[in-house]
This record gives sequence, C-alpha cells and structure tokens, in this order.
Amino acid sequence: MTASEIATDTTPVFPGLDIAVVLPCYNEGATIGAVVRGFRAALPEARICVFDNNSSDRTAIEARVAGAEVIREGRQGKGHVVRRMFADIDADIYVMADGDGTYDPRDAVDLVRALVTERADMAVGVRRNVTVDAGRSGHALGNRLFNGLYRRLFGPDFTDVFSGYRAFTRRFVKSFPAVSHGFEIETEMAVHAGQLHIPTVELQLDYGRRVEGAPSKLRTFRDGFRILMMFAMLVKETRPSLFFGVLSGAFAAAAVILALPVFATYVETGLVPRLPTAVLSTGLTILAALVATAGLVLDSLARSRVEQKRILYLSIPALRPTEEPAEAETAANLAALRDLMHRLDRLSDRKAG
Repeated sequence: MTASEIATDTTPVFPGLDIAVVLPCYNEGATIGAVVRGFRAALPEARICVFDNNSSDRTAIEARVAGAEVIREGRQGKGHVVRRMFADIDADIYVMADGDGTYDPRDAVDLVRALVTERADMAVGVRRNVTVDAGRSGHALGNRLFNGLYRRLFGPDFTDVFSGYRAFTRRFVKSFPAVSHGFEIETEMAVHAGQLHIPTVELQLDYGRRVEGAPSKLRTFRDGFRILMMFAMLVKETRPSLFFGVLSGAFAAAAVILALPVFATYVETGLVPRLPTAVLSTGLTILAALVATAGLVLDSLARSRVEQKRILYLSIPALRPTEEPAEAETAANLAALRDLMHRLDRLSDRKAG
C-alpha cells in the first residue's frame, strides 16, 4: 500500500467503535477546512462536528465544505460550547481539538488507541513545545505558573491542564458536570478526573504555531483572572477544609495581631484603654471559629458529593470494543502502518525545514 493510498483509505481504524470528533470554533475560517480534512483522513469512520460559537467569518461555510456537521452555540465561551457538545453528541469515544490548526489531526489515532489499550477514560495530549509556541510570552508564562499552582492544589496527575487536545470515553463525558463558561473548562475536566480517581493517560504531542490571520482568542489578563477564580471555586467545592481553613487562619492571625498591644497594656496597667480594638479582635476570633466550623461541615458534604458523582460515573458502561479478533488484528496492522507513515512524514518535514 502506497502513502497516497493510505492517505485516502476509508477503512475504519477502530472498527466497532462509534467515534466523534468535536471541534469548538470561534472565527477559525482560515484553518478549519484543513483541520476537518485532516481528521477525516486520520479517522475515516469518525463523525466530525464543528460547533460554531458566533463566528463572524467563514468558519461555518468552510467546515461544511470540508464535510463536517456544523452546530451553532449562541452562548459565548468555550465552556458553553463543550457543555453543548457533551450533551448533544452521543458516541463511544469523543476526540476534542481546537480548530486553529495547532494540533496535528494524525495524533488523534494515538489518543484513541491510548484510551483503548490503557482502559482509560481521558487521554490528554501534552503540548511538547507549548512554552515556545504559545504565541505570546504572557501565555507561556501563564501556562507554567497555572500548571504549577494546579499541581500544588490538586495533585500531580496532570502536567498540562490547559491542553485542548483530548479524547474521552462516553463514561467521562456523560458524568462530567461542565459548569465553566470559558477557557477554564479544561481545568474543570482535570479536577473532575482527579477527584473521582478516573483513569487517565497523557501523551507527549507536538504543538504548532497559528497560521497568519488566525490570532489567539485567549486574553492574557482577562482569561488568566477567570482561571484563577476557577481555581479558587474548585478548591472551595472540592477541598473546603483547605479553603475555609486558610480564611479562618487569616482571621485568627489578624485577631492575634490586634490583641497583642491591648494585652500588653492590660498586663502593664490592668486597664483596657483601646476597647474598640479589643472588641474587634474578639469578633475576628469568633469569626475564625465559625469559618473553621463551616469548613469542617462542608468537607463532609463534599465527600458525600464525591460519592454520588462516583456512583453516577460507575453507572455508565465502560468502553468495550466490539470488533472480532480478525478485524482487530487488521485494524491494528493498518493503524501501525498509518503510524509509520505519520513518522516518515514528520521526518521528511524536519529534513525539509
């Protein structure tokens, strides 16, 4: 089989699996056509759905011309789009990528294969050159800072929580609440997986630069603030003892700082001349105790919510490929051949560069 035959081959790579490629897009008319065609070549059996989030350019037209199904989501924000995608599309496996051409569609085969072979429910494409190709130095710095903060707050399960290239099983998608509005949706996915101890896998993948005329939709300060607020909200929801413990400690520290001079004066003179300060210190001490108590109560409720979400997650059938052994062997051989051609193409691209 020649390279051209492989490129145009329509034999399913994963027979027996219903695969959907879902692409959230906002003004990606310059790239979405090539992205759709790339996924069509990589996963011929997949249903490709482009979710147009109020684009003012030719995104919807270019996607339809390339053969994708176009669905419009009127509420602005990636979180709204992902929530709509997960609610409306029914499949065994979902491949999510951006429509800006920074992710290689051929890597989708590796993401899906990782789900199947590792029996995972989410595969994350870790962006190998994200700190170089993020487009702006602010984005690269933000990636490093927020990924480090995530690991400190929620654990070391993920090294690139903002990657937009992922594959999911139905079990993950239909148990994911998706309450975020914007780019912070990927952080919510990571916390959901970590909180329920959902099996996940990471793959190192190349990350490219945007083409001319397709600027990033990410706003460094606005979206960075939203992500920081999402971190705070997720800590409050998933680790209330930590969140309210920090607040309680801050109130208690302020109470001690205010009380020390008053107490020192009382020891020396037996008088309390600064009564308002003493009252304020007492109030802060009471407030610290109340906040700490609220944290303990909410921590018990959070554990109960995790148990309920875990039960919902387990109620959804796990991924079980249905192909016959002979079909599986044929698909595996074809996938290996595609992978070989993929590597050869990359090698030739590097030599040409």
